[in-house]
Amino acid sequence: MDEGHVRGSVLVVDDEPTIAEIVSAYLQSAGYETRTAPDGASALRAVADRAPDLVVLDLMMPGIDGLEVMRRLRAGDRAAPLPIILLTARGEESDRVVGLRLGADDYVVKPFSPAELVARVDAVLRRIEPAPAEAPPLEFGDLRIEPAARRVVRGDEELPLTQREFELLLFLARHPGQVFTRSQLMDHVWRSSFHTDTSTVTVHVRRLRAKLEPDPARPRHVETVWGVGYRFAP
Repeated sequence: MDEGHVRGSVLVVDDEPTIAEIVSAYLQSAGYETRTAPDGASALRAVADRAPDLVVLDLMMPGIDGLEVMRRLRAGDRAAPLPIILLTARGEESDRVVGLRLGADDYVVKPFSPAELVARVDAVLRRIEPAPAEAPPLEFGDLRIEPAARRVVRGDEELPLTQREFELLLFLARHPGQVFTRSQLMDHVWRSSFHTDTSTVTVHVRRLRAKLEPDPARPRHVETVWGVGYRFAP
């Protein structure tokens, strides 16, 4: 790999050495600097030593499992949440939902294509690239969305949105009144054609409303259009 063209750094956390090695090899071929960790404790030490741009994290590991690693990483003192992609088995749907609620940016179900995982890493890191400095803020009453600073303020309070929640809100707010299906939101916000389970959109909308809306049960901005999808009401 040419060090002059490193696209970012990724920490791969998996207790199966073969999976970690294959994923690392594919990421390196795509231009990423990679490190591996065989368990949760090693992962936490690796992040503390030198934080990567993104973590690929297996949920099922001995000792400190993936969910606990996520909790500790999210509790850390960082200016922005560390992007995390979860690796899950097919039978771990409940853990996957918990991971998304904790702020995971994406998930991949085992067995998976390494090329698919690289595409997911590309998509997540592309989403968190700084917005152009000239991108104007969007204002809707007491709600202010600042693309360049990647922050959302309601009144005098800055809302603690994850990267994915911010991107979802920004996309909807840039198209006020337009209804998007969950599949369309997967295409535009998640930027991946690999997703077949669009329930992750529902989970993220619920989390976004909990932080954004004074009364999440009666959302003012992120509305549900029953049988179709979601829209932003200015």
